[in-house]
Amino acid sequence: MAHGTNAMLVGMGRREAAAVSGRSWRTRGNALLAAVAGAFTAAQLLLVPPSMGLGWDEAVYVSQVDDQAPAAFFSAPRARGVSLLVAPIASWSSSTSLLRVYLAVLSGIALFLALRAWRGLFPARVLAAGGALFASLWVTLFYAPQAMPNLWVALGALLAVGCFLRARAADRPDRRALWGVAVGATLMAVMRPTDAVWVALPLLAVASAVRHWRLGLVTAAGLAAGAVPWVVEAFISYGGLRERLSEASRVQGDLGWYFAVDDQMRSLIGRALCRPCTGAMPNPVVTVWWVLLPLFAVLALVIAVRARRTARTLIPLACATTAAVPYLFLIGYAAPRFLLPAYALLAVPVADALLHLVTTPSGRWRPVAASLLAVAVGGHLAVQYAVLDHVVDRTVADRRAWARTADALHGLGVRPPCLLTGHEAIPLAHYAGCSSGAIRGNNANTTTAEILRTARQEPVAVLSVPGGAPPSYARGWELHRLEGMDVRIAPAPRAGDPA
Repeated sequence: MAHGTNAMLVGMGRREAAAVSGRSWRTRGNALLAAVAGAFTAAQLLLVPPSMGLGWDEAVYVSQVDDQAPAAFFSAPRARGVSLLVAPIASWSSSTSLLRVYLAVLSGIALFLALRAWRGLFPARVLAAGGALFASLWVTLFYAPQAMPNLWVALGALLAVGCFLRARAADRPDRRALWGVAVGATLMAVMRPTDAVWVALPLLAVASAVRHWRLGLVTAAGLAAGAVPWVVEAFISYGGLRERLSEASRVQGDLGWYFAVDDQMRSLIGRALCRPCTGAMPNPVVTVWWVLLPLFAVLALVIAVRARRTARTLIPLACATTAAVPYLFLIGYAAPRFLLPAYALLAVPVADALLHLVTTPSGRWRPVAASLLAVAVGGHLAVQYAVLDHVVDRTVADRRAWARTADALHGLGVRPPCLLTGHEAIPLAHYAGCSSGAIRGNNANTTTAEILRTARQEPVAVLSVPGGAPPSYARGWELHRLEGMDVRIAPAPRAGDPA
C-alpha cells in the first residue's frame, strides 16, 4: 500500500513538474519568440519602404485579384497562392503601402507560429536564435513584405517539419501536431507545388520507413490539398498535368543537370534574378556566411548524434537539402529567394550548433567563444544590412522609373483600356492600368493579328530599349523617346474604321 502510494505521489510530482515546465515555456518561450517575430516585422517596415512599387512578378500575382487592372499572363510554373494571400487587400485597394504593411505583419505572425511549432524539440533560446538568424538575412527581409511565394514556402516548411517531428516523437497521436503538418504542407503546395514536394520528400520517406502511416498520409494530404488549384488549372488550361509540367520546365530553361552553386553565390550581392548569371564573384565578405552554413549544419548533426537526438536535427537538414537541390543542380539560373526554404530549415539546427560552441554543458557562457561569435555575428549583420540597403535603393529607383513611364504613357494618350507589348510590358502595363501581350517568349499570350485588331479599338504601344528594333508591324508607328524606353504608339482609330 505504501509502495503504491509513493509511486502515485511520484507520478503526480512528475506531472506537476511537467505542467510547471509547460507553463514556463508558454510564458518565457512565447515571449522570446514573439520578440523575434515583432523585430522581424519592425525591421521590414523600417528597412524596406512600404511605398516601394510592385515588381514584375508581384504585378502578375496582384493583377489576378485587382479589379482596377487587367490580369497579366500567368505562366505555367506559377501558382495562385500569392494571389489568394494578397486578395484581402489587393481586391479592394491599390495602395502598395497598405499591402506591404499587411504582408509584414502577416509574415511576423507566421514566423512566430512556425517557430512555436518546434517547442519541446529545442530550447526556446535556440528557436529564438534560429528565427533571428533567418529573419536577419537580407533576402528574408527584402522579400517578406513582397507579394512573392518563396518566403511562404519557407514558413510552411518550418511549420510542417516542426510539427512532423513532434508528431513522430509523441507517445500517442498528437492531433495539433498532425494538423500543423497538414497546414504547413498545404501552405507550401498552394504557393509552389513543386517546391513543396521537394521539401516533403524526406518527411514522406521517414514516415514510410518507421511505418507511421497516419503521419505520412497527413503530409501527403496536405500537399494534395494545396496543389488542387494548380492541378485543376493544368487540365483546364494546359491539357493535363504532364503538359503543364513540361511547359513549366520550358519556361524555366528546360530542367536538367546544371551546376548553379556558383550562380547562387553571384546572386548574393543582391541580384534579384541572375539569368544569365555572369560576372565576377562577390567580395568574400558577402559570401562567407553562405559557405559556412553547410559546415555549421554538419556540426549541428555531429552534436545531435552525440547527444542521441539525431532525428530532430537530421530530418530538417534533409528537408533543407532536398529543397535546395533543384535550385543548385537542376536550373540554369539563380535568384537568392529560391533558397529561402532551405535557409529556414537550416536556421534552427545551425543556431543549436552555434549556442553549443559558446556554452558549457551546464549552460554557462564561454566568454572567449561568445565574444568571438558576437563579433562574427555583428559583422554578418553589417554585411546583410549593406546588401539590403543597396538592393532597396536600386529597386526603389527602378520602380519609380516604371511609374514615371506609366505617367508619360498616359500623357501620350495611352490610357485604359489599352495594350502594351514589348520590353517590360508586364510591369509597365500594371502601372499604367493596361493589359499586356507578347507574341513570343515565356509570356506569349497573343498574336500579331490580335495586336493589330486591338489597335483599331484602343490605344496600343510597343515598348523597346533605346535604339531597339521594333517589330515589323510597328515600324511606321509614331516614335516617342521616354526615360530609358522607346515607345511606338499605334495610330488612333478613326471613325468608320472596321473594328
